[in-house]
Amino acid sequence: MNTHDSELALYRAERRVLEIQTKLHRWANDDPHRRFDDLFNLVADPAFLLVAWDRVRNNKGARTAGVDGETARYVEAVRGLEGFLGELRAQLKARTFQPLPARRRAIPKAAGKVRYLGIATIRDRVVQAALKLVLEPIFEADFLPCSYGFRPNRRAHDAVAEIHHFASRSYAWVVEGDGVVAEADDFDVIRIDDVRISRVVDGASARGTLDALDALRTLNSLGTLNALRSLDSRDLPGDW
Repeated sequence: MNTHDSELALYRAERRVLEIQTKLHRWANDDPHRRFDDLFNLVADPAFLLVAWDRVRNNKGARTAGVDGETARYVEAVRGLEGFLGELRAQLKARTFQPLPARRRAIPKAAGKVRYLGIATIRDRVVQAALKLVLEPIFEADFLPCSYGFRPNRRAHDAVAEIHHFASRSYAWVVEGDGVVAEADDFDVIRIDDVRISRVVDGASARGTLDALDALRTLNSLGTLNALRSLDSRDLPGDW
């Protein structure tokens, strides 16, 4: 496939993904109690996998290999993208996909401490990115504007700016809430009724690709699945 054909295929895939994401978000927003099933077919959809690949390929981590030694460049030059994504799709649809163990890397911290980073393989990162594309529009419907943690197009600086905005207008209290999901199984009770997705999350967590405490949070760069939301305005007393 030449460059022009590749760009056209990606453009069409992005259009399809956006259309489906818009529908998922609308349905989730219209019914706060709606539970979604049969989402796994979207994770294995060629358009979602291609867009997921593009996200992974253009991330600076694409140059870092997991335990299989493969980088994004290796996939393109040696395996071939079409064959790589085709094989991944076949494994997902046949339910034979199994995440590989993470490559552990020690990151030095202050005071001589060390934080261990789990580096997933390229194939596993593509599946995680596809999961994010499917799940993000659903869970985004449940967040309020005052929630900033692990959400797309939001960062800590935005939260600080909002605090500054209110603090300069006579507000005196700042309330920060941080919730984590201790078990990936907890994610089942929120919005998703597709056990196939839960199995992929559980498998990644068990192999160290996703830390148990960060399995859901990581899927939304992954904060869509930060299921125990940051404390929002409905939980605050008085005239917040």
